[in-house]
Amino acid sequence: MALHQSKQKIINDPVYGFITINHPLIFKIISHSFFQRLRRIHQMALAYLVYPGAVHTRLHHSLGAYHLMGLALNELKAKGVEITDEEMVAAKAAILLHDVGHGPFSHALEEEFLSGIHHEELSVKMMKKMNREFNGELDLAIKIFTNQYHKKFLHQLVSGQLDVDRMDYLTRDSYFTGVSEGVIGYDRILKMLVVHNNELMVEEKGIYSIEKFLIARRLMYWQAYLHKAVLCSEKMLVNILKRVKYLCSVGDASIKTTSGTDYFLFEFDGNINDDVLDKFAAIDDIDFEFAIKKWSINKDFVLSNLCKRILNRDLLKLKFQINEIDKNEIDLKQRSIANSLHISLEEASYFIFSGSVSNTIYNTNKEKINILFKDGSVVDISLVNDALIHQTITTPVKKNYICSI
Repeated sequence: MALHQSKQKIINDPVYGFITINHPLIFKIISHSFFQRLRRIHQMALAYLVYPGAVHTRLHHSLGAYHLMGLALNELKAKGVEITDEEMVAAKAAILLHDVGHGPFSHALEEEFLSGIHHEELSVKMMKKMNREFNGELDLAIKIFTNQYHKKFLHQLVSGQLDVDRMDYLTRDSYFTGVSEGVIGYDRILKMLVVHNNELMVEEKGIYSIEKFLIARRLMYWQAYLHKAVLCSEKMLVNILKRVKYLCSVGDASIKTTSGTDYFLFEFDGNINDDVLDKFAAIDDIDFEFAIKKWSINKDFVLSNLCKRILNRDLLKLKFQINEIDKNEIDLKQRSIANSLHISLEEASYFIFSGSVSNTIYNTNKEKINILFKDGSVVDISLVNDALIHQTITTPVKKNYICSI
């Protein structure tokens, strides 16, 4: 569909209703293959193994964030904030493309698939490549995205602790998983936004809406993003990749998939140019799902077993605990697995592992959420004189886990 041929396009979104696309540059972005690829990348990776409805994509999320960006900009303009039409379009373009650099299964495989390269770095490189194709039309969007534009609040809407990215993924992920604890009053928050001293802030009367937003984020992390079965399946994916790389190192040609994933698994040297970007843009969740199906019948027991477990949702069992994991316990279980499956201790290590995860809903070392009071004073949300906020908002929650057959 050539979206740019129409002056206006209306997209029916299940979360917000109608989303309007009405600018030539936005049409061009949405029509581009880099953006359309996001249809084929799940927003929540393997969370659908726990919440069957969580099959929404990065494209859904990007369009939703674009919609919220439009609402936020209109609200700020109505309050007298000077935002030009060019800045409006650029900020919308920046948020549309903020996730364009995500690879297959997003965060789950980011470290193993493209070691040392963050998806935001790839997003910038892909935006710059598109900008060359668009003859510089994305110049301002890239400045906003990389925080090099003088109006800081525009970048804060794209990337900050109260950005429209977070507002959409909490709202959308809650909708598609059915986890109602993640519901936030995004419309109320947007109405409370204000710009003061060139920075994005929240009006005093929006304090409780922000508090609910932060608490909902914590609950969503433990109920969805770090749910024990979701975490376990993602760690199993990582182990699959580790096994594939090992088999490659010993010259096993049977693990080649003849798909675009082969280049990044076996040839990629860490250098990114336009050719590599095109190769990256050609792969998505479908390629990796195909690879898992192919590897499930591989002669290597470890690889085939892990892949079959993912395909059939026969996951390893993950247990959270407060105390540090006892190394002796892991050693004993590893020997037991090796004996029961008739495999080596090294091979058994793929079926038992441990680690820890933590979540802090508000990190005071990063971008702050400032509250603008009626008397003109500005206070960080963590310092507001409210017992619930003060006691829980900055406290990290850490959980240790052990995962095994």
